[in-house]
Amino acid sequence: MKIKVKVPATSANLGVGYDCLGIALDAYCIATFEEIEHGLEISGCEQAYCNSDNLFYRSFCAALEYMQKKVQGVRIHIDSNIPTARGLGSSATCIVAGITAASAMFHNAMNKYEIFDLAAKLEGHPDNVAPAIFGALCVSFMEEGHASMIRYGIKKDMHFIAIIPNYEVKTEDARKVLPTQMSYHDAVYQMGRCAAFAKALEIGNMLIVKKACKDKMQEPYRKQLIPEYDKIRALCERFGADTMFLSGSGSTMMALTREEECAMQLKKQLQIQYPAWDLRILHATYDGVQSEVL
Repeated sequence: MKIKVKVPATSANLGVGYDCLGIALDAYCIATFEEIEHGLEISGCEQAYCNSDNLFYRSFCAALEYMQKKVQGVRIHIDSNIPTARGLGSSATCIVAGITAASAMFHNAMNKYEIFDLAAKLEGHPDNVAPAIFGALCVSFMEEGHASMIRYGIKKDMHFIAIIPNYEVKTEDARKVLPTQMSYHDAVYQMGRCAAFAKALEIGNMLIVKKACKDKMQEPYRKQLIPEYDKIRALCERFGADTMFLSGSGSTMMALTREEECAMQLKKQLQIQYPAWDLRILHATYDGVQSEVL
């Protein structure tokens, strides 16, 4: 049996939604999983990852164990245009693809909530895997070791300008720079803006998007890992973007606008100033992971 899985890229945190907000975007990882007589064959990625430590494979095996199923061997081919280690959910796509493929190989033995719960355990947090599975904008959290989420809508005419540097920011380094405590005053500041920002994205209220997306919890500390951060923010403001935030822990920065001309002009200017960077105009997608039998 051969299974094709398509998983969207994701952007987590969205500035004020540290470890709880995530959105699905229209860049994709496509992977095929084919049962073979024995062994493991992996193609479409760097040779260093073509082994049993591959995250697609480890997630596939974790799902088999969960379902108490076995396969003799598997051939995996990966075709992804999601950059790795840039804050666009590349590890979440691997995990979600592997689990979904295993489930599909046994006639969708796991429902989406089981896939979500297992994926969150493997990823360590649910903010990226939730939109990768369910699509759109997701708010998620862990409760007694299990993942929960609720899905928001989002205006489809929003343009997410992904500004992807040619270097990575390691999640470990991004975690290290964060303080271990915050005041009640800052917690109240953050909670109000997080709730307002999620609703503003759903209804397309760009005034509230602009006001609410001012983070105190992680971006003031993580921006030091991205030398160009302040220059990029000033450029986004100059060309009329409503806000800019780090995607995940970086290094990708994400500008947001509903004006197509603004998005095009900002991308053009960024291409001139940072020709070695990957620059994309993305849009939210309501479609999470999809699978089909080939």
